[in-house]
Amino acid sequence: MPASAMKPLRVAVLADSDTRWKWGALTANRIAPRDIRLDGYLLRGRATPTARQLGEVGVRADSLREVTAVEFLRAMREESCDILVLALVGGGVQAMLHGLNRAWEDRADRPVVVTGYVGVVYEKLADGLLLRHGADLVLANSRQDADRFRAVYEGVGADADAVTEVALPFLGGAPYTGEHDPYTVVFAAQPSVPDSRRDRTYLLNRLVEHARRHPEREVLLKLRSKPGEHTTHLEELPYQKLAQRLDPPANFRLVYGHMGDVLDRTDLLVTVSSTAALESLHRRIPTVVLTDLGIREALGNHHFVGSGCLASWDRLDAGHRPRPDAQWVARQGVATGGGTYETAFDAARERIAALLGRPGGLPPLTPYYTPATAPGYLPGILARHHLGPDGTPLPGAPAADREPGPVRQIVRRAARGAYRHGVQRVAPVIRRMGEL
Repeated sequence: MPASAMKPLRVAVLADSDTRWKWGALTANRIAPRDIRLDGYLLRGRATPTARQLGEVGVRADSLREVTAVEFLRAMREESCDILVLALVGGGVQAMLHGLNRAWEDRADRPVVVTGYVGVVYEKLADGLLLRHGADLVLANSRQDADRFRAVYEGVGADADAVTEVALPFLGGAPYTGEHDPYTVVFAAQPSVPDSRRDRTYLLNRLVEHARRHPEREVLLKLRSKPGEHTTHLEELPYQKLAQRLDPPANFRLVYGHMGDVLDRTDLLVTVSSTAALESLHRRIPTVVLTDLGIREALGNHHFVGSGCLASWDRLDAGHRPRPDAQWVARQGVATGGGTYETAFDAARERIAALLGRPGGLPPLTPYYTPATAPGYLPGILARHHLGPDGTPLPGAPAADREPGPVRQIVRRAARGAYRHGVQRVAPVIRRMGEL
């Protein structure tokens, strides 16, 4: 066996939030055909994760740095890697595909480019998928998603060969074996679902009331971020602030930390539509997706129709224990027996190995959207990342031709702090004033 086949593969992950970094880094470890060196890049923006959030993810990288889109493209032009995972929102993926094509146009070879979704895909299916088209692998987290993805691509005449069925990379942990002492109920909060003060206050009040009705239980509100931190989705009304106005019982607590650690002590997981439900189902923990606010696409809980997990707080207060539908769960790629989950990434590994060994290297990336197919849409997406219609950095793009100096770095950090303050503190106030 040649020495090159024994060396660790160099894998780069570009992520724009804490959850996408978690997905991207864990996916990189799952899909690589052999040991890897992991280089992480955090795309600078409102959701760039903090050190605390990165620590909570628990994934170690050999290197990790914060970059602009143009800085990242320059790094990809000047440095080499074997696999690149784009863990970004759809528009970011599309911009990077075009920018990378430009950056790699004079190279004899290029990395295998992989992208996908952090969790349940319940909105903007066609939009998000077509923005991801052009990567060598578009990962689908379940058989159901793989079927839907291929149908969208084939329906518009796009090549669907890149769609590769895998599973959510962060599933795992010990299966649920029985009730803990005390019996523990966990509500997995989401930053943006629901989004109104009334609905969030309602859910919080019902959770606290459940704790009062069941003083023998421990009732936990699992939070994604601390005030001032951003996640994949903007949280304008943190539950922490809403909870300050309550006088909860002693058996009610707010908790942070790794979801897997919280699930280790969970007897009942309750959520509106969080991906945590799939983590919980995978471990066979009783799981409820709430119907109190309706079953609606805007909430994402419509994804769980047929799961056997839909229920209301009234039923939970009365002692309801959900029974998931085995066929539905299997189609989501969770709770699979016989080691099936461990083999869920085999197809991706085999495909990547074949692409890495392709004689003559890989051809240019071929996104569905081009200046010819989407002349009224694509340029705007690229411009948001300071790229022209052909993927070239626009004049004046930040750090297009040089590393930022110390003064520029300080100014940029201050500007980013002001931007985040405006997004999370000022903008919500203005919106609420407009509703008066």
